[in-house]
Amino acid sequence: MDNKNTPSLEPLRRRLDEIDAQVLELLAKRMHVIKEVAAAKRAQGIQIRDYARERQVLDDRCAHAVSLGLLPGPIESIYRQIMLASRDYQAAQGAAAPLHVAPKKIAVIGGAGQMGGLLARTFAELGHEVAIADLHTELRPIEAAAQADVVVVSVPIQSTLELIEQIGPHVREGSLLMDVTSIKQAPLEAMLKASRASVVGTHPMFGPGVHTLQGQRVVMCRGRGDTWYAWLKELFEVRGLTVTEAGAEEHDRAMGLVQVLTHFQTQVLGWALARTGVSLEESRRFTSPAYLMELYVAARHFAQDPLLYGPIEMQNPQTPRVTTAFVEAARDLHEILARGDQQRFNQMFEEVRLYFGDFTAEAVEQSSFLIDRLVERTLG
Repeated sequence: MDNKNTPSLEPLRRRLDEIDAQVLELLAKRMHVIKEVAAAKRAQGIQIRDYARERQVLDDRCAHAVSLGLLPGPIESIYRQIMLASRDYQAAQGAAAPLHVAPKKIAVIGGAGQMGGLLARTFAELGHEVAIADLHTELRPIEAAAQADVVVVSVPIQSTLELIEQIGPHVREGSLLMDVTSIKQAPLEAMLKASRASVVGTHPMFGPGVHTLQGQRVVMCRGRGDTWYAWLKELFEVRGLTVTEAGAEEHDRAMGLVQVLTHFQTQVLGWALARTGVSLEESRRFTSPAYLMELYVAARHFAQDPLLYGPIEMQNPQTPRVTTAFVEAARDLHEILARGDQQRFNQMFEEVRLYFGDFTAEAVEQSSFLIDRLVERTLG
């Protein structure tokens, strides 16, 4: 074969390397401007995330991409990552911290743990004085609670009520007592009973390993004291968190679906897979992107501590209702498949389709995006 007129690959690769170096230099230049943006936002008390501006940027960059002969989908994906990095950089530059913050003394009980540590760092970044009391710290929980303006309870669910009973009487009346437990009714009642302080129940809907707090959701449940509630809500929002306000009973009912039912079905899937006798390696030879996503979720779940998930599911008052609904649905579907009843199978599909309603279009779009990204990362 005559390759005299075929361009050599190495010079082309060198040209690409040179272009990529220029792209990186421009990204670095962009981050220098972002540093100035962070300073301006802090000076003006503006939140880090601006959804309208982000949408404007994405639309503009995609339109420009099309004019250059590029596909808008990949360009939007690239710019979403750039903006995520920009928001994180702004947070690191202290854009979320008000210039004239009135520092509070904050005690994080359980601050040596992962979530407690994340909360302690977050409060410190916002200019507050943070003290940590944990199992092996010299500072003990009761002492920390007595000295603090804000007392954060961040311990395992099974220890929460007992700890609240111990420290509650020592929290000053003008202070705030709050927890971060994934159930809310029992801890909120315990805090109200054990102390005379202001009380707020919170539930961060994210784990301590998140890459960014920007856009993460936290639920707030009112207990006692409007002033402290407003202070905490503003602090969360300044840090870029999305606040959902709810009653404790409403929260626990929702967590029956968001946490208990979701964890339960993941555990059933994992346990069923382990019982089939088919090795994971064998099934992965035939994997689809959807099956691979299910495997990732299940494997990630079982890589965690069972002492975390057990109490979440065992202590939620909604657990009997939602797990029974799951078991009954599985039994009914089992019978439909065993009978080969296509008509009833079709009815089941229509029933669930009606439940999801307009959300289906969003689900198809977003899951397609996730599948595309997953395929990109797992090729080869």
